[in-house]
Amino acid sequence: MTEITFYTFADNPLDVARRVAAKAHGQGKQVMIYAPDPAVADSIDRLLWTTPALGFVPHCRDSDTLANETPVLIGANADALRAADVMINLHTEQPAAFARFERLVEIIGQDETGREQGRARYRFYQARGYALKTHDLRQAG
Repeated sequence: MTEITFYTFADNPLDVARRVAAKAHGQGKQVMIYAPDPAVADSIDRLLWTTPALGFVPHCRDSDTLANETPVLIGANADALRAADVMINLHTEQPAAFARFERLVEIIGQDETGREQGRARYRFYQARGYALKTHDLRQAG
């Protein structure tokens, strides 16, 4: 069963997604950054290219010709990954294909709308019997 982890009260959800993707990549995992919204996909793509200044996480869009050989994909086509290791959800709803993955990461910001959407996703997974872990990022400092 998919392991689901919520990171709550993120100052910058995209930076948390970048760090989670970098860590998973460093562990040899295939990562799908689920971002069906083009503006969000552009933002995380740009962040992965520029941060950190001396590091690089190999990534591309799920529609790119190199998607089959790239360990981190951005988009909404979970089938583009060779292995369903980690999915990072940057969408307001749960991804349809999340159950195929070993691990799903949900990142919740500090705005009330995003927190309510996160609560709805939490209840969705909980009602289906998934074990949920939560990391309150306010306490991580």
